[in-house]
Amino acid sequence: MPDRTEETARPEPGLLLRGVRRGPRGPLRDVRIRGGRVAAIEPPGARADGEEQIEGRGGTLLPGLVDAHAHMGQWSEHRRRVPLGHAASAAAAADAVRDAVRERGAAPGELVVGAGLRDAMWPDAPHKDLLERAAPGVPVALIANDLHMCWLSPAALRLLGRDHPTGVFIEGACMEVTAALPSAPEEVRDTRVLEAADAAAARGVTGVADYELADTAADWLRRAGRRTPVVRVACVIARPLLDTAIERGHRTGLALRPDGLLTVGPFKLFTDGSLNTRTAYCDDPYPDAGPGAPHRFGVLELPPEELVPLMRKAAAHGLHPAVHAIGDGANRIALDAFAEVGCAGRIEHAQLLRPGDAERFARLGVVASVQPAHAPDDRDVAEHHWRGRTGRAFPYADLLAAGARLEIGSDAPVAPLDPWDGIASAVARTDDERPPWHAEQAVPLAAALAAAAGGRSEVRPGDPADLVLTGADPAETPPADLRSMPILLTLLAGRPTFRSERLDR
Repeated sequence: MPDRTEETARPEPGLLLRGVRRGPRGPLRDVRIRGGRVAAIEPPGARADGEEQIEGRGGTLLPGLVDAHAHMGQWSEHRRRVPLGHAASAAAAADAVRDAVRERGAAPGELVVGAGLRDAMWPDAPHKDLLERAAPGVPVALIANDLHMCWLSPAALRLLGRDHPTGVFIEGACMEVTAALPSAPEEVRDTRVLEAADAAAARGVTGVADYELADTAADWLRRAGRRTPVVRVACVIARPLLDTAIERGHRTGLALRPDGLLTVGPFKLFTDGSLNTRTAYCDDPYPDAGPGAPHRFGVLELPPEELVPLMRKAAAHGLHPAVHAIGDGANRIALDAFAEVGCAGRIEHAQLLRPGDAERFARLGVVASVQPAHAPDDRDVAEHHWRGRTGRAFPYADLLAAGARLEIGSDAPVAPLDPWDGIASAVARTDDERPPWHAEQAVPLAAALAAAAGGRSEVRPGDPADLVLTGADPAETPPADLRSMPILLTLLAGRPTFRSERLDR
């Protein structure tokens, strides 16, 4: 018998997907969609009932993918910046800026922005004078791959009305400087963000949590007024906007529009910095930091006596905390705070855990919001700065075994906004020719797919019709090839937001 939901009234015509596989290695089925939901899953050859029909060509139908942590404004701009991820030294980064300025012919006074710096292993230190020698008089701002460091030239400092001995800013100062950089007009920025969402839909994404340090609720309501977004957006609340959110009556999960595409996200707090900037707060000192170094153990952004009251205030108003914690010391503090407050919430990144802390995630019901693409990206940096502890770094298998809930994001622009990159990294623990890094922390494909779909593990009748149809079966795809997974169709509430030309041939 067909697997149907009960219907009390005849629904309006919708969509009939023909000949799709129901999940990895699943049977061929026809899937009927009405009213934005999966209405029925039937054997092949189902009779059409006035619906639009799409031949699925044997593609694999999966729940739509959700990027649990992205910075949409920065990601949309990152795609237009000078790429510097390859620079192996400060001098090499400065040389790349010099070449880009010559190639692009920047106008006098025009700000040149580069992105993707990875300075944790550089043999030399970034300094504003290096940029001045490379591009005399040109305002240059270079932003680290982890978004926790930026490097400005003297002309860029003058542009912002600032002075600084080195031009290198980290953590809160970095974020203030980045936010103060000149930007395109609002309409142009909105268009770029909506285009970035279009590109995400083309990779099977149906939802994004936007962690931009801005008034994301107001920004997305404005963008939605220009054009309906092609993804659902959870609008994360930045720490400075807590009182504003409370005054607005916002609560995590509250719909901001009648169509439900925009919702209030969690309340974001930072306990520490990042691994690449050596500001992740750890129990053990960084090997290159001497006894008198100011950040020998990293940076504790919010000590418990400040973190707990903020979390308690947010929770009292229905806002779930999302606590950034990367080092094992920071994760311990965040978990302690959740235990004290007793509220729902999530820890963002959870990159290095103490023994036994995976079980605490499960026991407290705290979501582990992770970015698996960072593990292969940071393996060399981690082996240097977290020497002897990398068996508990990016510990996804430990978290799953403990019963914790994993959700996968990209942290774009730190990694590309493409969930298949994260899925492949979670399964393979490598992204190059090297063997898997700590293969014992790899997770099964089914678990990775569910974590990348907001917890949905299969397509069922009654579910929202946020779906993706892949051109290859993930279960039959080598892990290294998952990153290039072909997407045939993406549906948001049953509405196509991406359709491959392959379906029309």
